[in-house]
Amino acid sequence: MEKFQELEPVERLLVVVAHPDDVDFGSAGTIANWASAGTNIAYCIVTDGDAGGFEEHIDRTEIPAIRREEQRNAAKKVGVSEVTFLGYHDGELVADTGLRKDIVRQIRRFRPDRILCQCPERNYQRIFASHPDHLAAGEATIQAAYPYARNPFAYPELLAEGLEAHSVKDVVLQASPNPNAYVDITKFVDLKIAAILEHKSQLPDPVETAKMVKSWVSSSAELVGLDTGSFAELYQLVMTS
Repeated sequence: MEKFQELEPVERLLVVVAHPDDVDFGSAGTIANWASAGTNIAYCIVTDGDAGGFEEHIDRTEIPAIRREEQRNAAKKVGVSEVTFLGYHDGELVADTGLRKDIVRQIRRFRPDRILCQCPERNYQRIFASHPDHLAAGEATIQAAYPYARNPFAYPELLAEGLEAHSVKDVVLQASPNPNAYVDITKFVDLKIAAILEHKSQLPDPVETAKMVKSWVSSSAELVGLDTGSFAELYQLVMTS
């Protein structure tokens, strides 16, 4: 069996994901675990998920506000109160210098020890995890973490905002095709499900969704060698310092 490193909590964690609900499907158990251990956690949600949903009677102009509120409610379930929305359009995300600068701004503002983001590498075994927006958000975040957030000569306009360079110790990638680390979420799996179920606009069958997610995190626990009945979330740990 491949050896996996168990990730320990850090003092400050910044989460950057493409859509509302991405962090909950991928990492809400980990977030609840680390928040309970005292980690100060902030979310940066790049788009408003305005292309999501399944109910045709809802005016599409209402979707961004609905999804923002769902994400705030989900964050509270796992102990997170700071949620920033960048307001990009769902389905149009590109890892360009504008997005990268906006993420650098959040890194320099919050000054995390670690960043949790989406893997920029397409996962052909789990294609649903590799939405183009996920890949773009992950790529821009990796670029922001290294080298741009730590380079005082990059984006000098941010220095003018009082945001000095900051080095992140490491980055953890969710939905990576090459995981090498995990977090035991056995005690927090119910909070993970509760956070996911806050995204009501996205869940035509919440009962089936809960069963599916529990199956995922059960299989992950088995993969890393945890006891039967355990649950885990998998990551690729990338050292950036």
